[in-house]
Amino acid sequence: MAKKLKKQDMDQALLNALYQVEDEWRQLQDYARKSIDPSQNGEREVSLARSKYMMLLKEARIRHVKATRF
Repeated sequence: MAKKLKKQDMDQALLNALYQVEDEWRQLQDYARKSIDPSQNGEREVSLARSKYMMLLKEARIRHVKATRF
């Protein structure tokens, strides 16, 4: 029989993914901002990272997951 996943474990995994994607998005955003001539591929990567972050943030809101990072 498969191990049942606890809500708390799933919420923590969601928060970990949210933090990781947020860091990735902010890092890509900084690179693009500092770049003299940002490429379309770089802009696409920033947009994709932002979309991932917003999707995870929406899921956290739906699941009523709240946490402070610091």
